[in-house]
Amino acid sequence: MKMVVIQYIKKSIFAPYFKKLVMKRINEYKKLFNVEKEMTLKQLKTTYRDLVKAWHPDKFQAGDEKAIEAELMSRKIIDGYHFLVSISPETKAANLDDYNETINNPIMDWQHKGLVLEISFLDGNTYEFFGVNKALYIKLCQSDKMTRFAKRNIFSTYTYRKIKKSEVEA
Repeated sequence: MKMVVIQYIKKSIFAPYFKKLVMKRINEYKKLFNVEKEMTLKQLKTTYRDLVKAWHPDKFQAGDEKAIEAELMSRKIIDGYHFLVSISPETKAANLDDYNETINNPIMDWQHKGLVLEISFLDGNTYEFFGVNKALYIKLCQSDKMTRFAKRNIFSTYTYRKIKKSEVEA
């Protein structure tokens, strides 16, 4: 009983901290693109183009400190754009049928890094789920029916994005 109470206290005290860690990447990109809540893909694309124009490395002379900073910022802008597009509600809605079809396939491989769970399915698709803690990951690994466990506890609960598409056979 005492151990359960201690675990509950730890979870309740540290839960906001872990959530902040997971959301750090998302919030960093949202801040870069000046996104407050939700942004349409059209607005995101417009902001992306403006940022790329402002930070394009060719605007600065080679060897200049600003040129090096612009190179790093342009990479960050490109990565942020692709990331925000992949987790946007519009992208998720457009790919919902494929996602629902994929999560009905058996899980082939899984990997947990920090609070990100990467799951590969039999059909060749791979998804990242953000905010999955180690305790839930261990329960997933110990489950005798992983796909069923993941459907109930992970797939509908956590923010996700598709990172690898299935291979097309000739």
